[in-house]
Parts: sequence; C-alpha cells; structure tokens
Amino acid sequence: MTRSRWSLLLLALVVSCLIATAVGTIPLSLAQLLRAMTGEGDALTVHVLRSLRLPRVSLAVLVGAGLGMSGAALQGSMRNALAEPYLLGVSGGAAVGAVTAVSIGAGAPVIPLAAFLGAVVAVIVAFFVAHASGARGDPKALLMAGVVVGAFANALIMIALANAEANTVRGALWWMMGSVADATWAQNAWLAAYIAVGGGLLVFVARRIDILTLGEDAAAGLGLDVDRSARLIYLLSAFVAASTVAAAGLVGFVGLITPHIVRRLGARTHRPLLVGSAIAGAALVVMSDLVARVLRPPAELPLGAVTAVIGVPFFLAQLRRFT
Repeated sequence: MTRSRWSLLLLALVVSCLIATAVGTIPLSLAQLLRAMTGEGDALTVHVLRSLRLPRVSLAVLVGAGLGMSGAALQGSMRNALAEPYLLGVSGGAAVGAVTAVSIGAGAPVIPLAAFLGAVVAVIVAFFVAHASGARGDPKALLMAGVVVGAFANALIMIALANAEANTVRGALWWMMGSVADATWAQNAWLAAYIAVGGGLLVFVARRIDILTLGEDAAAGLGLDVDRSARLIYLLSAFVAASTVAAAGLVGFVGLITPHIVRRLGARTHRPLLVGSAIAGAALVVMSDLVARVLRPPAELPLGAVTAVIGVPFFLAQLRRFT
C-alpha cells in the first residue's frame, strides 16, 4: 500500500470518530469538543463527551479493529475469501461462553476468557462437521458448518435464558444483537489489553499466514509446520473475536468486509493487511454505531443489525465467485 492510501484509511477513521463524537441528541461543535476535552465548557457537555460518547466511540474502535484483524487472519490462513468469525460460528460459540460466565456471576476480566473457550469449541466443531461431510477444503461446506454451529449456539443461549427474568432476557437479546451503548472506560481498558495481545501476536505471525496462502503442499515445502501454524492462527483469531463478543455482543460481517477493502487499496502481504483491516474495521463499526444511534431517534437500532444490512449484500456478491 502506498503512503497516500494509508493516509486515506487513517483519515477515514479520524473523521468517523469526530462525526460520531459530535453528532447525537445533543449536537456538539468542534469548539465545544475541544473545550470539553480539556474539562472546560458547561458541565452537561463535558459529561456527554467524557462519560457517554468518548467511551462509546472508543469501544466501537476496539471492536472494529479486533473483528477486522480476526477476519483478515482467517481468510488468509484458510484461503477462503468468505471466512470471518460470525459466519464460521466463532462469534456464536463466544456468545455461549460469555452468557455462561455472566449467568454464574463472573466479572468483566473473566468473561472474555470464557468467550474464548466457547469460540475454540465452535471452531473445533465447525471443522469436525466440515471434515465429516468429506469436503473439509470446500469453502461452502465450511460456511455451512459454521452456520450450523452458530444456530446451535443460539439455541443453547435460548435454553440458558429460558427461566431467566424478563428484564434479563431482554438485556441478553439486545446484547446478542450487538451494542456498544453501555461502554465504560474500565471495559475498554481490558478489551484493549486483550486485543493488543491477540492482535499483536497475529501481526507477529503474519509471515506464516503469507506462506499458508500458497497452499498446504507449498507451505510444507518451505519448511512451515502447516498444522501447528494453522492451529495457532485459528486460536489467536478466535481469541480476538471472542474478546469483542464479550464486550459488545454479536457484530457480524465486519471481518468479512474490511479485508477486501484493504486488499483493494493495495495490501498484498498479511502484515499490512492485518493493520489496515484493523483501521478499516474501526471506522466501519464507528459509523455503523452512529447510524444505529441517529436513524430512528429516540430509539436505537442494534449495531449487529446495521452491520448485517451492509454485510449481507457484500457476502452474496462474494459468494457468486464460488458458484
């Protein structure tokens, strides 16, 4: 990617964050934003900016970055342009783990670990189903396996919530549809830590993903332990995606869309692709959340519904390449 295209990506992220911070029930000018950042201005403006909008925008950035990186890593390692955490059942499995942790009263730092365990189980089951069908390498077979795992995960969540109170069920359903409305700085801090670790390791092993894209035989011929490297990348991708699910619920299709955008901008190897997908994913989720907030005020749309409206047509367009 050229420097000008990197600048374009970064500019898109900065502009989207500024717009999302300024637009809302109480519109804020750039001058008001700057004064509130330093603690000046009226108390209401400072509260809206520091306690509501900045944590929310920050969480959207982190969720988008994590999903973008996870999708780029999965697409490269699986040599499947349709791979992404939501479609492969990773997010659904993570949701089961997170709901289970919440139901037993686990704290915020533990929930991502429970979500990660659920995501790992979902990955194993999806690959087992695809392998049992005799078409493990077929992208469509793996996607169907992911859909089955995701549906089963949703069924498990519904069973877990069957005897819950009405308010708990409504809150859980809203969380399952994705939302960054309840963002806090403490929540953002632990999510940033998880994504920094998982995403940083993905960037560190990006060279392995480049080699895996050549095919199993070619990768083995270059001295790469194919199975071990693939498992490592799957686990790291699941860890990053599970962290976002634990923080914001199910937000689909971000990991599908953003790697394709960054490839169109010129990324050819996975190190710049991962970083670029993180930036593009952050911008996409920030703008999607803005749409969710302002499209039908005072009601708020689920974030996952907005990203699905964008992602489903994109998915269908990509699917035509395999038919």
